[in-house]
Amino acid sequence: MNGIKNSRKGFTLVEIMIVVVIIGLLAAMAIPAFQKVRQSSQDKAVLNNARQLSAASDQYFLENGVSTVASANLIGAANYVKAVNTVASETYPANFTQGITISITGIAGVRTLTYAP
Repeated sequence: MNGIKNSRKGFTLVEIMIVVVIIGLLAAMAIPAFQKVRQSSQDKAVLNNARQLSAASDQYFLENGVSTVASANLIGAANYVKAVNTVASETYPANFTQGITISITGIAGVRTLTYAP
């Protein structure tokens, strides 16, 4: 016995495979939850934009005595809403009519939301 030690350093293939499987399982659980949270936050931002546009159209109706207004009269630097920042490539209606529910289409290319003023 000359003092030679049989020292093993590092990980075995089985240990590495177990770690990879555990990481894969964690990712499989986390990704759908992340997508759900992302969708929810997009929907909330879109509804907030719709709420702002609806409030702006109500103000326009009161000031001008009309019941329909084009989006171009609501959005702009000198108008009621400075800018509408889209969050998921959504499309807002071109016109707003007093008391009529609006639909925002194409949210993330697949969803549609409605907002009742």
